[in-house]
Amino acid sequence: MADELKNRTVFAHGAVGLPLAVIGYPLSIWIPAHYSGGLGISLAAVGTILMLARLTDVVTDPLVGELTDRWRTRFGRRKPWLLIGTPIMMLGVYKLFIPVGEVGLLYFLFWLTVFFLGSTLIALPHRAWGAELSLDYHQRSRVTAAREIYVLVGLMVAAAVPMIIEIRADGGSGVGQVFATLWRDAIGAFSGDFGDKQAVDRATLTGPVLVGLAWTIILVLPICVGIALTLVKEPARVIAEKRPSIKEGLRLVLKNGPMRRVLIIALAVMFGEAFRNAVSLFFIRDIVGVPTIGAAYFFYFIAGLAAIPFWLWLGRTIGKHRAFMCTLITVASVSAANLFLGYGDYLAFFLLFVVKGFCFGGLQFLPIAMLADVVDVDTARSGGQRAGTYFAFLGFTEKIAIALGTGVSLNVVGLLGFDPAGGVAGSTEVGVWSLRLVYCLGPIVFYGLALKLIWSYPLTPVRHARLQARISRRNARLAGKVS
Repeated sequence: MADELKNRTVFAHGAVGLPLAVIGYPLSIWIPAHYSGGLGISLAAVGTILMLARLTDVVTDPLVGELTDRWRTRFGRRKPWLLIGTPIMMLGVYKLFIPVGEVGLLYFLFWLTVFFLGSTLIALPHRAWGAELSLDYHQRSRVTAAREIYVLVGLMVAAAVPMIIEIRADGGSGVGQVFATLWRDAIGAFSGDFGDKQAVDRATLTGPVLVGLAWTIILVLPICVGIALTLVKEPARVIAEKRPSIKEGLRLVLKNGPMRRVLIIALAVMFGEAFRNAVSLFFIRDIVGVPTIGAAYFFYFIAGLAAIPFWLWLGRTIGKHRAFMCTLITVASVSAANLFLGYGDYLAFFLLFVVKGFCFGGLQFLPIAMLADVVDVDTARSGGQRAGTYFAFLGFTEKIAIALGTGVSLNVVGLLGFDPAGGVAGSTEVGVWSLRLVYCLGPIVFYGLALKLIWSYPLTPVRHARLQARISRRNARLAGKVS
């Protein structure tokens, strides 16, 4: 039996997930609305710039994955990259979230590129480091689940910032006033008693929301990275590592059947998620008319945090891949139900949103846990340890899917006539319907493409246990030769 990781190690390592989550939420939800509605760039242009900036990951993801696998320092392979990436990320966040002076397409493209570079330098080595903390199937689930708990807490923080700004815009000034206003809006969701003026006012708050989120990230990111760097050691390896070139690494990755399958699944699912997320603020604000968008996401992420133990248990019981399939079926059902909502259907929307939030944890951490096991297929075949290379390919796949999903979604909705600044009243009928269809039905198409691959996924817990036994026997032989 593999040694059990200490809780301190698991949770100190996962802390980096918190600021990374705070970063991801505004990029998906608030940045497109601010640059298209507040700063006057067209919605289609914003989507195109998001795609172009992500294309830099074609170079940076495989390169960083290769470098973190090959380079050793006295501080380890993974740690130095987190240290380098932190100030780059902080600068990118400041410039992107709080734009000043002449803000146009080039400004947006440049600082998005810096932002994505910092994200790669932190997130990719951090994921690979987590996969190396243990070789055991279920210990890896603990590492991934701990990181995703931090991700959900970070998302709650990210949702709390706009929620507080929205509430203060309604006149709440102290803690008591904030909670009183939040309670009033919660009651409004169940009674349908929201005023039209509230929804209109929310459209002008993207700038202040991004300022609050920027300073939250700048304060929290170095603290969480410092916790991981100080309290978690990189594991020592006793086996000789075979270092492939990037080209050879690509060939080995593509020969790994479960890896190919995970990449296709991730591509389909993340494209579907990004396709919806890019327009979610517009759907919630303009189609349903929910005024407290931050509050909606706050309760969404609370549901996701509460559900982590359930998804961890389900993954142990029926396998990670089948648990992942359950999340997709549930989320697809919720998406279809949203198509029937109209302006003022607050109660129905909040209930559906909370159900989707319950699935969020499984949707996030189960594919990552599946990939950590896939790395062992390569280890068993080659004797090498290339977690960084494998996570680079997953990160690249996810980023390309998010970029394409976001770009296609915003281009479709924008070119068909939806106006973020004018809302429903300032948009064409075709534009409004395109917004509905993209948000509600778009994800279902791509989830369906992934379900068949997930159902027949070959790397079950039993097969993974046999694979681990094979690796352990090889390591014991190599350790005997070294001694």
